[in-house]
Amino acid sequence: MPSGDPYRVMVVDDSAVIRGLLTRNLESDPEIKVMATATNGEVALKSVVKNDIEIVVLDIEMPVMDGMTALPLLLKAKPGVQVIMASTLTLANADISLQAMANGAADYVTKPTSTKEIHSADAFKSELIEKIKAVAQAGRSSGRTRHPVTARRSEAVPKKVVISPGPVVLRAAPSVRPDVIAIGSSTGGPPALFTLLKDLCKNFTLPILITQHMPPTFTALLAEHISRACGVPASEGKNGEKIEPGRIYVAPGNFHMTVARGENCNTIKIIDTAPVNFCRPAVDPMLRSMAPIYGSRLLVIMLTGMGHDGRDGSKAVTAAGGSVIAQDEATSVVWGMPGAVATSGLCSAVLPLNDIAPYVRKIALRTAA
Repeated sequence: MPSGDPYRVMVVDDSAVIRGLLTRNLESDPEIKVMATATNGEVALKSVVKNDIEIVVLDIEMPVMDGMTALPLLLKAKPGVQVIMASTLTLANADISLQAMANGAADYVTKPTSTKEIHSADAFKSELIEKIKAVAQAGRSSGRTRHPVTARRSEAVPKKVVISPGPVVLRAAPSVRPDVIAIGSSTGGPPALFTLLKDLCKNFTLPILITQHMPPTFTALLAEHISRACGVPASEGKNGEKIEPGRIYVAPGNFHMTVARGENCNTIKIIDTAPVNFCRPAVDPMLRSMAPIYGSRLLVIMLTGMGHDGRDGSKAVTAAGGSVIAQDEATSVVWGMPGAVATSGLCSAVLPLNDIAPYVRKIALRTAA
């Protein structure tokens, strides 16, 4: 059991059938306890104050008070509570889910559209349980003292620093200017991407490739949100598309985005091979394809996310002479993916989110070519 007691959840949905099914699905796991249910945001606000709630699974479309209206009120009423948005996979709800994450939601799940689908949707059940556990565990650990790695940018000798859950050995800082940036992210990734790219993309011309764990519809909207937030062209990567300076390419949902070598210009290669680390798109295929092509001129940034996707790809990157930066634990929603590369000795720096862009800009603009 987690720290001796189960993760405490509230389910908010206007459908009694859906609430019941979600509750039974969640309580099939002995590490999760549904403390309360609510029919709309107004009821949820009263309940979150009365009950000891860690995680709120919040529907978007509800009468009286919908999920987007309730979100900031819940966060204010119960400081520290984590909210996972639950929505059907429509264009409108995908857009709302991205806005919700920008406004403080920890993550989202795309729920099936009928009770029959929920009964048979083992993947949905597993995803919801996994995300609740990861986000709740991160929330429980957020109160402990952390010691983020803040190595000097110019350090040439790796330095050992203690950071939970174990020691991190930093590699030497990159010594050459990168030609391309690759970013991997998952849980908590969209708002982290917006924060990072708003700062990074000012007068920045390197191409940026992003793999964020998301389904179709969401990835196209993510690219649109990035483009609006950062003022640079961003779109889903297309098969055969040239990788050009000053553009951002987002891996399309349900496909892996990789890179193919070209005579005059490298290109995007979209593949539908099996999921990697239970994900498609996954970070590892992207990094493995880029490592032999770019070598030391590839810079990887690993942002918040569950699991260890990106770790094996980062090993290929460092073996080819490239460099990896990870978001630190204190600023990650879940320190899974960045923690996996950091504790494997693959990083040149492990930094708070707001410090990553200045670090990358210094490398990209000031180091020797």
